[in-house]
Amino acid sequence: MNTFFIENRYNKLADEACCLSCGNAIIHAVPSSGEVCVDLGSGRGTDVLRMAEAVGPSGFVYGIDIADGMLDTARNTALKLGYNNVSFIKSQLENIPLPDNWVDLVISNCTINHAYNKQTVWNEIYRILKPGGRFVVSDIYSLQDVPEIYRTNPEAIAECWAGAVRKDLYLKTVVKAGFKTFRIIEESQSYHKGEIDVVSFTLAAQKPLPCCYRNGKEQEL
Repeated sequence: MNTFFIENRYNKLADEACCLSCGNAIIHAVPSSGEVCVDLGSGRGTDVLRMAEAVGPSGFVYGIDIADGMLDTARNTALKLGYNNVSFIKSQLENIPLPDNWVDLVISNCTINHAYNKQTVWNEIYRILKPGGRFVVSDIYSLQDVPEIYRTNPEAIAECWAGAVRKDLYLKTVVKAGFKTFRIIEESQSYHKGEIDVVSFTLAAQKPLPCCYRNGKEQEL
């Protein structure tokens, strides 16, 4: 996918005070001391620094974003405030540069809808989480199919609606990545976006623990 319009939009917003989120994943995530956390689409780094405070010096937080302007703002803020347990990385969400089974918590706010290959993004979230690790993701889904003329339009994607998919497809993608169960923490009323109606929601799940077999049946340890 051509990311020029997405990068351009968020580079321009890097120094503005507007809210770019469609949810409040950080409120529900509850990071703990010593945990390794990741914010996908970390923007100006606000949630990364909040998690860094919660996990303390024995923990670490990664912010993943594609916009250089956002990354620069986040790094400067972290440096100014003296945070040493954070790192901001430029990367596509489809190829997160972190090891397998490395992370305790992944959060994201209104970012995954931008991704062209959402299945690959969810596969990556599953891959980097430790067994028993968790995600809390706020995003949007659509109530109607996005007209094809907009689905591949970079400007419409950057405006946070052309990449939306229906709820059933969104949840199937999460399950296919490997998350056996999930819960919807909150869900908004529908609202108009471009030529479709969308809903903001916050979804949470844990990566399953390793399993063993007893009497021919799979058992979680």
